[in-house]
Amino acid sequence: MNHKAIYKLYPTVVTIDDTAGAFDKDDNKVEIDLKLVNAWVNPEAYKELRAREYPSIQEQLDMQYWDAINGTTTWQDAIQAVKNKYPK
Repeated sequence: MNHKAIYKLYPTVVTIDDTAGAFDKDDNKVEIDLKLVNAWVNPEAYKELRAREYPSIQEQLDMQYWDAINGTTTWQDAIQAVKNKYPK
């Protein structure tokens, strides 16, 4: 089950059990439309995808240092490539 989708689509849901289903604060079962849940696309997925692809902070600092020394744009290019790959 896509827990994130269920919480976003059904704001009364406070707990989810993959076997038993979704429940509200009073432990009442909330009926879930799985087609709707499966069709949901996380509008902030790009943040997670970008975070996995960005160079490490150490690598970025090294790029910035050498860019300052060499007058290059290696760091900006690397960051922009990830942003282009995963747009908002």
